Amino acid sequence: MEIAVLLHNIRSTHNVGSIFRTADGAGVSLMYLSGYTPMPLDRFGRVQKDIAKVALGAEKFIPWEYFKTPAKLIARLKKDGWTIVGVEQDKRSLDYKKFKPKNKTLFIFGNEVEGISKSLLAKCDVVVEIPMSGKKESLNVSVAAGIILFSN
Repeated sequence: MEIAVLLHNIRSTHNVGSIFRTADGAGVSLMYLSGYTPMPLDRFGRVQKDIAKVALGAEKFIPWEYFKTPAKLIARLKKDGWTIVGVEQDKRSLDYKKFKPKNKTLFIFGNEVEGISKSLLAKCDVVVEIPMSGKKESLNVSVAAGIILFSN
């Protein structure tokens, strides 16, 4: 089974670096970045020091690609048999513990404040969430990514 990750409109270089490091440890085969998510290399090909500092080199081991918008990427992956899974609190969300990937799976993680947009959620085959018991309604995106990636 192959797992890939799409980070869409993530603001923080630290979150991106942390997710690269976690994804490496979890065996993720490919990272996709889209929207305004910072990339390991800037537009001039220079290393983004904040990402590199947190990722500790993982950004060099996991292949990654950037897409301005994720729609064409998702359409291509679906055509190639991938299951698209949004990680978000939504009325159709399943508890992440009840979802078991059976084939190639792309997990989408969205913006730290806004999450995954409704239009992007509509492209997902499945939406999963991490149930929250405390007063806060969400986790940091890099923490959520760790929970999801290591549970599958």
